[in-house]
Amino acid sequence: MNIACLTFTHRGFELAERLQGSYQGRVEVFAKETYKDELPRIFEEFEGVVFVASTGIAVRLSAPFLKGKTKDPAIVVVDDMGRYAISLVSGHLGGANALAQEIAELLDCQPIITTASDARKIESIDLFAQKHHLVIADMLDAKLITGMMVDGRPIRLDSEIPVTLDYTHLSDDEYDGCIYVTSQRHVESNVPCCVLHPKTLHVGLGCRRGKTAKEIMDAITQVFQEENLCLSSIRSIATTEIKQEEPGILEAVNRLGAELRIFTHSQIRSVQDRFVRSEFVERTIGVSAVSEPCAYLAGGDVIVGKIAMHGVTVAVARETP
Repeated sequence: MNIACLTFTHRGFELAERLQGSYQGRVEVFAKETYKDELPRIFEEFEGVVFVASTGIAVRLSAPFLKGKTKDPAIVVVDDMGRYAISLVSGHLGGANALAQEIAELLDCQPIITTASDARKIESIDLFAQKHHLVIADMLDAKLITGMMVDGRPIRLDSEIPVTLDYTHLSDDEYDGCIYVTSQRHVESNVPCCVLHPKTLHVGLGCRRGKTAKEIMDAITQVFQEENLCLSSIRSIATTEIKQEEPGILEAVNRLGAELRIFTHSQIRSVQDRFVRSEFVERTIGVSAVSEPCAYLAGGDVIVGKIAMHGVTVAVARETP
């Protein structure tokens, strides 16, 4: 984590220099004479912001730049006598709690962590999602379920992949809320719930030359809507080697934030007999199928067979646990 350290007193500057000398990552120190013009860059560029100052100064200077708990940097306050390292903003997702603890060790001071789940040694939903690389569908739902856990209420964990949650009141029988770890787009639940999406889906993709990113995205989106699958669960887009520089595919991969997997014709031929053959495709590019074999090679378990629409073919595989 790269850190900006703002200091306003001589003693505070000495602490900032100690931190700069002992912290493993980058620490850039800003003194009271220089920090004002740098504030926009500080909150845009740095993952962590440390104020060696009062919490009041930290709050007033940070407030105009805060956007939300999924976007804010970790903000930690250290008093200029070096007694406390206080996690102020973005304790979980931003990493302020962990940063405060690390700074406390480096400066030999007391970490102050005030989040309710940490005080009770409960693994919050956002940290659980972070640990298992899950996408939170709705932060308000995550906050609601975490609040129920803080109150010690029974929670059910329903997951399509192996995960562990550090919470002592998990129950499959009687529960007040539920955590779903699923690649499904919509989940039916008769109790309050939080949906987390694992990156377990691989989209096998074929298309005619010149297909645009919009046409490809429209096809993928329609298939996922019809099959009740979530785009956030896409880990990779897989296709044949002759399509690896197709502009529409590359742009679609970028929009989805997915990995591009390329398979050679030799790899595809080794599994293509498992799937429906296309004589046209075989005459055109030398293999009898593209989307299903590529999905299978990327993910292993084809859950949506080839669907063709307007010159784009889509198949979906899910990783097996």
